[in-house]
Amino acid sequence: MPEPQKLEIQNEVDENGVPTGGFARGIGVSITWQGAPLGRGGDRRKQTGAYVEDVLEACLGRLKYYQGTKFSCPENVLAISDLEGTLKWLHRRTEDREKRLVDGTSGI
Repeated sequence: MPEPQKLEIQNEVDENGVPTGGFARGIGVSITWQGAPLGRGGDRRKQTGAYVEDVLEACLGRLKYYQGTKFSCPENVLAISDLEGTLKWLHRRTEDREKRLVDGTSGI
């Protein structure tokens, strides 16, 4: 079995210990994480980096694509199910943050 590639990963925090951005890079991989809260309402800024959900959606899309090819297999089905579950929980987290009016901020 081939050894997974080593990714260069840097995660950043602000002066208050709040995650702010960073990157993950490797062969065929270049992710720049969203570096600051987007804000709320009329003060909302444009997204400039990826969220974890964005990367997971890309992985999910690739595995679903595989299922329509000769790479289709039961393990992909299980991985798809796990990714969908993970995304469900992250979306639920966002819904909770929206209800508490802290989505788009660095508030907990």
